[in-house]
Amino acid sequence: MSTKTINPNLPSIAIEGSLSNYLTEIKKFPMLNPKEEYMLAKRWKERGDLKSAQKLITSHLRLVAKIAMTYRGYGLPVSEMVSEGNIGLMQAVKKFEPEKGFKLATYAIWWIKASIQEYILRSWSLVKMGTTSAQKKLFFNLKKIKNQLAINNSNDLKREHVEEISKRLNVKKEEVVSMNRRLSGKEKSLNDPVKDEDGTQWQDWLVDDSVDQELALSKKQEFVERKNLMNEGMKLLNVREKEILIARRLSDEISTLEDLSLKYKISRERIRQIETKAFEKLQKAILKASKPNNLLTQS
Repeated sequence: MSTKTINPNLPSIAIEGSLSNYLTEIKKFPMLNPKEEYMLAKRWKERGDLKSAQKLITSHLRLVAKIAMTYRGYGLPVSEMVSEGNIGLMQAVKKFEPEKGFKLATYAIWWIKASIQEYILRSWSLVKMGTTSAQKKLFFNLKKIKNQLAINNSNDLKREHVEEISKRLNVKKEEVVSMNRRLSGKEKSLNDPVKDEDGTQWQDWLVDDSVDQELALSKKQEFVERKNLMNEGMKLLNVREKEILIARRLSDEISTLEDLSLKYKISRERIRQIETKAFEKLQKAILKASKPNNLLTQS
């Protein structure tokens, strides 16, 4: 295959204000039928044909936009998430093997989501979320617990809800309030217009929630991949690190520092240090194992 890098000449979305124009522009790229997609993928893989790769990418830009819209609740620019999702799409095109019989969209969904999620975590960690274990725990669990408690609004939490969430996650009440405001403060109504000429609304770009074979297969593949990465990463931890990490971050009922301090007969601060170190080791191992090669270039 050619060593050239694919440059699909995507419509510009450099600033948030141009997002509506971008959404309009990508509608102009034609969708591909299965035969067209297969032949283009074969030409790119076997001959390094850049035009074929470009057509594969541009025909799936709408998929990227729809997936990016589902992550709006994190308060980050949609245009940035679309751009990151496009990078994931390019990675998928580079890795795609048409002979396996799957559609490119099925394979690309994992890459697109992974790229967007990495951007979200990076942005929140560096700008908003901070690096404490309590903040990370809140970031990944707050929405789930709010759903369990049937809290379906984006306003400040009621006192009883703050106390319940604080108790469940063993974090300060002030941190619950702060994280909830960060996660819900910038959400838009799904009926807000995108401000283009055809009256498109944000909800028009959301992925259909109904389960189809393509999405079901993609979710199964993603689950297996994540499980394998997790299992491999856990092998790097010693017994105590593994037990503490599972108890603090991977269990339905989170153990408190006090409980683990009594169990292992060490201080709560030492438990926290072991937890942090174990998580960092696991995260580093997973990122290393899942890191893709250079975008759309032949190694």
